[in-house]
Amino acid sequence: MGARDLPAGRTVVAPGGAAHTRPSIVVLNPRAAGGRAGALAQPIRDWLAAHAPDVLLIESDSIERSRAALQCLPRSSRVVLVGGDGTLHHMLPVLLTHRLALGVQALPWAQALALALQGPTRRMDVGELLLPRGRVPFLSSLAVGFDAAVGARAIGGPRWLDGRPRYLWATFAELARLRHHTLRVRADDTLVHDGRALFTSVFNTPTYGSGMPAMPPARIADAKLDLLVAGDFGRLGVLGMLPRLLRGTHLGRRRIAAHRLQALEIDSDRPLPIAADGEPVEATRRLEVRVRASALAVVSARPPHGVAATAQP
Repeated sequence: MGARDLPAGRTVVAPGGAAHTRPSIVVLNPRAAGGRAGALAQPIRDWLAAHAPDVLLIESDSIERSRAALQCLPRSSRVVLVGGDGTLHHMLPVLLTHRLALGVQALPWAQALALALQGPTRRMDVGELLLPRGRVPFLSSLAVGFDAAVGARAIGGPRWLDGRPRYLWATFAELARLRHHTLRVRADDTLVHDGRALFTSVFNTPTYGSGMPAMPPARIADAKLDLLVAGDFGRLGVLGMLPRLLRGTHLGRRRIAAHRLQALEIDSDRPLPIAADGEPVEATRRLEVRVRASALAVVSARPPHGVAATAQP
């Protein structure tokens, strides 16, 4: 999963409930979307002055400062995060531990901001990666294998490329050094794969990789995660699969398997590249994943199953 292109910045809202009874803040990452999100600072400041003068705007590209701002809030306070997927991922642990909430809005920012401060909330599942050093929550996807390596390469890609073009550039670059892993994969204590695999990734939302519909059946409020296993594909096989992945027509194809689960265990012959919501995680030979059902409240302009609008990777 890579950061999605934000033509004018994307508004990510984290309200604590339907009633606006607690302090509210807006945290804006000016570097998101290649710096374009920073252009929203003054318009948002003006909008708040006119419509919500008690709401504080914090403009910061420091993860530590933004986390500290959230940690100082009483539980159930409303928070608006304006930024990309990296902002979401790094703030998610604080939102969970402080019982704040999260929603992602594919709306014009003024509409999204108004909804953030006034709209009702719904519950959303969250995925969680369990590692020896600790737990890593993820909102949208956990990429394991080839697609995680592609995501890491995309982060360091050419600055003039953004969105899906950058992801495709990284895919072809990674294809030149194609690597497989030998995996044993257990979903809810059932062995579902034993052998070579290109990737085995977990989804809470239908899309990732700058909007690729990797798992169209995924729902954010069904107490399940969705596993996608791509088996022993060579370079030509990957090239043949990529157009289907872009269209969301790859499910049911040979060497592609999908499973719905609550708990997952993966063992590999060598360290696996991993990315949680597009952010690289330390490589490991063994990992566990679980779903945290209804762990997060979200504000959404659509029902929870309308994930394409409410949780875009």
